[in-house]
Amino acid sequence: MLVPGAWMGAWAWGRVTQILQEEGHTTFPLTLTGMGDRSHLANPQIGVETAIRDVLNAILYEDLDHIVLVGHSFAGKVVAVVADREPDRIDTLLFLDAIRPDKVRTPQGGMADWPESERDGIMGEVREKGDGWKFPLSDELLGSIGPDILGADRDWMLSKVTPLPIRLFEDPVVLSENYDGVKRAYVLCTKGGDDVAAIVKQGLDGEYRILDSGHWPMINKPAELVNAILEIT
Repeated sequence: MLVPGAWMGAWAWGRVTQILQEEGHTTFPLTLTGMGDRSHLANPQIGVETAIRDVLNAILYEDLDHIVLVGHSFAGKVVAVVADREPDRIDTLLFLDAIRPDKVRTPQGGMADWPESERDGIMGEVREKGDGWKFPLSDELLGSIGPDILGADRDWMLSKVTPLPIRLFEDPVVLSENYDGVKRAYVLCTKGGDDVAAIVKQGLDGEYRILDSGHWPMINKPAELVNAILEIT
């Protein structure tokens, strides 16, 4: 099950799902409410609990279990809560260049935890370009964390992305002890904005792979991403 991050939808996983299906795997790429093919439902009230219910309902109504649950970017906190609430259905929780929640019982993962300058910059964009509740993907940000998205891939991606309801970033999550026992794995991207060397030095509580990629390897490095996922799950 593939959960996209900000601005994306199930469409972003198309190249990945094709490879996985050719290798005999069943795939469930999702779109979170308010983005992609569900952008017509966007409104200021959409928050992280909406996204959590999107994933939980897909699992429950499709009768899924033995799931490799992949969360990209901010959706790391979404899939963490899903695994916390349905731990017996999740075989591996995989964080793809994503928020990696800690094993604590206090609120985490919200914008209150961010550096003030970064938070203020985003909220300025939201006020100026997103009617006070939407965060559009700018060319500058795309170039900063996705410098390898070029040419036709860049044009295609920009034609599909939709603004993010900002509460998805703002809202924190709270995890119980259920989360602590779920198997975790990680794919880190060297050009996605995080200090990968520092993350590895600090230590990860699961297997990991490092991709020489920007923040969106599902767009321009789908084969490498699939190999990494299959190696550690």
